[in-house]
Amino acid sequence: MHIFSTQLRTGDNKTVIIPNGGITNGTITNYSAKPTRRIDLVIGVGYNADLKLTKQILNDVVSSHALVLKDQAITIDVIELADSSVNFVVRPWVKTSDYWPVHFDLLEAIKIELDKAGIEIPFPQLSVHVN
Repeated sequence: MHIFSTQLRTGDNKTVIIPNGGITNGTITNYSAKPTRRIDLVIGVGYNADLKLTKQILNDVVSSHALVLKDQAITIDVIELADSSVNFVVRPWVKTSDYWPVHFDLLEAIKIELDKAGIEIPFPQLSVHVN
């Protein structure tokens, strides 16, 4: 039995082998060819955060961005109770050409507004106890 594959060279001179079966049998979606695209952000806040206030701030930031499409539903919900954070999914729709500018704008604005409200965005920490 022959397995056909495609070999690619990366910038650091490594060879990546991609079996053709996965490519020819699967579906490839070119998101940049569609007129609109959904941004998928995950924003983690501390367990002591007021979740209703957090959700309101996230909604206000996203809804007020001029390039977020107003005729598409925005999803903002708790998606995970993680090890050190409560994670919200934030999913607005934008024109494909606006994807990255809005993505970057939203991350910055969310951080600024959560900071103003005193809502902590935790980061992974390791505590070492020595006896």
